[in-house]
Amino acid sequence: MNRITLRSPKVVLWLAVSAGLLLVIGANAHLVYMAVMSQPECVTHARVGETAPDGARFGAARSSCNPQTR
Repeated sequence: MNRITLRSPKVVLWLAVSAGLLLVIGANAHLVYMAVMSQPECVTHARVGETAPDGARFGAARSSCNPQTR
């Protein structure tokens, strides 16, 4: 009878493929979780037509934040 052992190339291949798939599925689940649960706040940036506030090094192409009045 043909016995399948853990040293069999087929078993090793299936274990490696299964481990790789679990890694990809876990990474994607983590990315989805972080995307859903994170609530990024507006960051200081230069708006079009305005001078850059202190520390602003970049500007958004299309800002989704409303300008705050101070």
